[in-house]
Amino acid sequence: MSLVSMPFVDSGVDTALHVMAAVVLVGTIAAAIYGFWRIHELPIQKAHSKEHHQLGLITALTWIGFIWHWVWVIAVVIAFVDGEQALRRIRDIWKGTEEGTVSNSLPQQEAVIADEVNADKEAEHA
Repeated sequence: MSLVSMPFVDSGVDTALHVMAAVVLVGTIAAAIYGFWRIHELPIQKAHSKEHHQLGLITALTWIGFIWHWVWVIAVVIAFVDGEQALRRIRDIWKGTEEGTVSNSLPQQEAVIADEVNADKEAEHA
């Protein structure tokens, strides 16, 4: 055997190794495609599990997302974010309330100040 000879060349083992490499290549490509498919179906599965009202919209955006990936991101946001709760939270922040409790707004502060002034006047008269 010389130093320049290649192992497994012109033998049955050479063919078997080529077949095995082809199987690994096809399996890897198939696994990548399956993984891509499962990740893209994630918004639809989440919408089904939450019984989302916009299931049709999420499904359409997911399918369009195969071509334009930014559309898929919109489908993920719609599927995973509870829209009603988010709108209620934004409304509460806008109105100045925190988690259903009323904060000290200006009329309430004026009422508290007026009560303190009245209490001070009563203490002076007594």
